[in-house]
Amino acid sequence: MVLIGGHPISAKIPVMRLTPEEHLVIREASLRYFGVRPQLFGSRVDDNKRGGDIDLYIETACEPREAFGREMHLAADLCQQLGDQKIDVVVNTGRLNLPIYHVAREQGVWL
Repeated sequence: MVLIGGHPISAKIPVMRLTPEEHLVIREASLRYFGVRPQLFGSRVDDNKRGGDIDLYIETACEPREAFGREMHLAADLCQQLGDQKIDVVVNTGRLNLPIYHVAREQGVWL
């Protein structure tokens, strides 16, 4: 078990394309704005791929307007803390059944 900022980060996490610090920043920001841990999906969960943005999936019971505001705050916070990286946040409020939700759940790794 690795500790970053006093918080445990499991050494067994299969996410090799985020640093432990990035992992912690993303997880804490998601918890702050949505109260839930996010899932990382897309190319960042595949060690054999290069580049790629940070794709995050979050499920929430928030109303869509509230979720949109939280998403904007989360994205701004992550941009400030992680620097110039492309970050995509997919928020599922449970009102739609989009294909991207299924992809994210299948590929996703909890942070």
